[in-house]
Amino acid sequence: MTAERKLFTRRYIFVLIATLIAVVCFFVFRPKPVKTFTLSGVVWTTDYHITYQGREDLNDSVQAIFNAVDASASVYNKQSLITAINDNREQTVNPCLEQLYKASLAVHKASGKRFDPTVMPLVNAWGFGFKSGKMPNDAQIDSILQFVGLGKTHLSGNKLTKDDPRTQFDFSSIAKGYACDLVGMMLQRHGVTNYMVEIGGEVVVHGKSMRGGNWNISVDMPVADPNGTSHEAALTLSLTDAAVATSGNYRKFKEVDGKRISHIVNPLTGKSEQSSLLSVTIVAPDCMTADAWATACMVMGTEQVKQQFEQEKKMGVMTISSTPTGNYEVWSNAAFAALVQQNAQSK
Repeated sequence: MTAERKLFTRRYIFVLIATLIAVVCFFVFRPKPVKTFTLSGVVWTTDYHITYQGREDLNDSVQAIFNAVDASASVYNKQSLITAINDNREQTVNPCLEQLYKASLAVHKASGKRFDPTVMPLVNAWGFGFKSGKMPNDAQIDSILQFVGLGKTHLSGNKLTKDDPRTQFDFSSIAKGYACDLVGMMLQRHGVTNYMVEIGGEVVVHGKSMRGGNWNISVDMPVADPNGTSHEAALTLSLTDAAVATSGNYRKFKEVDGKRISHIVNPLTGKSEQSSLLSVTIVAPDCMTADAWATACMVMGTEQVKQQFEQEKKMGVMTISSTPTGNYEVWSNAAFAALVQQNAQSK
């Protein structure tokens, strides 16, 4: 065989091997197709639903986030970090609790102290927390109020201290929203641009829905139902890159001597909040903020919410209140109304 023919043969074999390697790599390493994934289940005694377009099932990552938040902030978890802090066995917080504390403090100050994650002993006293309680009298309320107040706690670096060791934290009114945000950020790290994350009614949406348009998020009417099974839509929002949270007194309540007692406890008075305000829906850039403000607004009451949020640009706010005649009265600021108008125009 001539030298020229040997060279040709070697080149041929090299090209053949390179082609085979390329073909193998194409089939082995080619990107997975984009599919629609739907994840659902129960976490913190409430349902969650996640829908996204991506290349892989990220359920394990979702569960890891749930476990991390639970291990950090669940007062029902006897091994959680917040339980250790409440029991005065620990003062050092992790990044999860640090974020929850700082976000809570911001809303606490902006709401005139209406949002307060140290209200838990009062909630327990009224029989709505993780400890059973009865109707407290004024003396008992005054006694508990002595150690309720986020201003009586201090975060320096990663050290959380309390002026009174009886002070206890419960971030449940902000933790679901925080978990929604964390799941959304995780999805984006994996290249997901279109998703909806919902945990117990707190929602984060990003990009486009599976139909290609904005995400349509239904807001319930405040129909009294302690079982949480009745759902009657008040309206539908058209959203992208936003978060929604609703708080109300129409699901968690109890009847005592013919009087409805709400689970919404005012941290300033120590009493179960009784007002005409039935529900508040907040649309904000992140769900942690929406979640906290929805709770704060329920304590503030209809008129104060109107005064504070009438000119608000970054957050949409809607209230549903009851009238003396038993009808519903709906109010919203312009930022919220614009989202409803967009939805109406898209139909």
